[in-house]
Amino acid sequence: MTARLLRMLEDKLISLSQMMAEHMARPFPPSLRGRNIEGQDMVSLDADTYGYASGVLKGPLDARRRAGLTALPAVFEAVLPAIYDAYASEYFTHVRDLAVLTAEIETLRDRQRSGAATIQSTARHL
Repeated sequence: MTARLLRMLEDKLISLSQMMAEHMARPFPPSLRGRNIEGQDMVSLDADTYGYASGVLKGPLDARRRAGLTALPAVFEAVLPAIYDAYASEYFTHVRDLAVLTAEIETLRDRQRSGAATIQSTARHL
């Protein structure tokens, strides 16, 4: 099972890297520059999400960054329906997908760590 989790993690990391490259190739929506939607600064949302993704490529997030990542689904749930510009909506849907994949990677790392801890604990008891 650990080998399967490791392969899943590697595949998701590759996908995340590709998504980040796609994201950097797209210009930020001009209609949202300097705008707040549902109390959220859109430039900050974009930058924070990219920062979490970038951090996950380097390794597990620390507790502070993990808490920020965990808060993103509610933020996207609030802001996405309020974006009426088609390009901006598409852009931030991609940003949301980037956040979702980043969270999936963190979850896989947790599963991998807990699996390794279980194996070590079992080995000590043998």
